[in-house]
Amino acid sequence: MISESPVQAFRAALGCQSLCPGEPDYDARRTIHNASIDRRPAIIARCSGAADVLACVQFAGEQGLLTSVRGGGHSIAGKAVCDGGLMIDLSAMKGIRVDPTSRTVRAEPGLTLGEFDRETQAFGLATTLGVVSKTGISGLTLGGGIGWLVHKHGLACDNLISVDVVTADGRLLTANDTENEDLFWGARGGNGNFGVVTSLEYQLHEVGPVLGGGVLYPVAKTREVLRFYREFAPSCPDELSTQALTFDMPGIGPVVAVGGCYCGSLDEGEKVLKPLRTFGSPVADLFSAMPYVQLQSMFDPFFLPGRHDYTKANFIKGLTDDAIDAFAEYATAPSPYTFGVLEHMGGAFSRVPATQTAFPHRGHSYNFSIWSSWADPSESEKNIQWTRNFFDAMRPFMTEGVYVNYLEDEGDPHAREAYGPNYDRMVALKNKYDPTNFFRMNHNIQPSQTAEAGA
Repeated sequence: MISESPVQAFRAALGCQSLCPGEPDYDARRTIHNASIDRRPAIIARCSGAADVLACVQFAGEQGLLTSVRGGGHSIAGKAVCDGGLMIDLSAMKGIRVDPTSRTVRAEPGLTLGEFDRETQAFGLATTLGVVSKTGISGLTLGGGIGWLVHKHGLACDNLISVDVVTADGRLLTANDTENEDLFWGARGGNGNFGVVTSLEYQLHEVGPVLGGGVLYPVAKTREVLRFYREFAPSCPDELSTQALTFDMPGIGPVVAVGGCYCGSLDEGEKVLKPLRTFGSPVADLFSAMPYVQLQSMFDPFFLPGRHDYTKANFIKGLTDDAIDAFAEYATAPSPYTFGVLEHMGGAFSRVPATQTAFPHRGHSYNFSIWSSWADPSESEKNIQWTRNFFDAMRPFMTEGVYVNYLEDEGDPHAREAYGPNYDRMVALKNKYDPTNFFRMNHNIQPSQTAEAGA
């Protein structure tokens, strides 16, 4: 419990809106994308800049408050919200400035992908971000950031040039290749373990109209399509990023699809995509030339807020016949809002050494994930159990390592696997920048003293 006097003093000193239980807008601000998460912070601070974040970290440290950090609120695990503590809400921090000459952009952490892309595309520029436009840029980038440009330009975190970070001891540090280099290394994949990022600077790239969309087939053709896909995907140039997925398409029904983005010459893209677009007997071919921002919002209708979400994921060794058979057995889900996904990894993503950034998983061919979503809470047990069964069926084909942005919140059983060979180096960073584990509402790297105390 927090006494009223320091809370009042803290709220009065903030340069931003703050909310407590029972106040107008409190419930709206504590609610995040995943309806299964229902937590009640004691205070929500809607920060307007780094000064507010500094004040929040100082206050929470003095009061011993559990602290969470919200960017876009799309974390499947709900780490953005805490019970009984302080939620640092960055969603109002939406400043952005594009420098078209240097092809860089400085952006604040409250921006969504759609807001970021709209500004950079005004200059014909973009960088790798995710595939749902309502996702926040900060959480996505700090965990790695897989998106439609990943084969050509690597992960979102690979395109970071610099970050400003509020650390647990109340300092505002700039981290890049020449300042606080160790912290910069950890920010690129470390999932918010080392502080609150208040500004991100990215390298941008020329991206004009793209060939984007997908080819859809009857779900009964899942095995046939995936056998084609395992030959097609590795042969693609860097300009084409692809994924295979099963889902329920409105107006068509259950389908297996190969989606993609070709970000080079449209004429050349037509040639590269021809084998896919002429394979089999698709029920729909949705590939077309389109603005990049249109492609970035293609999945938005399938990821609506207010549904219950549950995800299981892991990198897999390859698409053997047995792996394809196991995937196909679960091609039809109990909910029409659920996806089974195989993201092909390669290109620029795979050419970054595993130890160059905190994100280590550069050598895997496919990232497998199940995105289960349903509207009725009474169906939670059925959907969660189906997802676990699907995951167990794919387990024999998995490798060590999981993408931290896809991790659910079940006691962080895979936190060490999320950081792989970089784990010990990240513990050393945690010891340096957050030895008391102040920032623990994440897929947590425990500092040595905390780990020893809990042992």
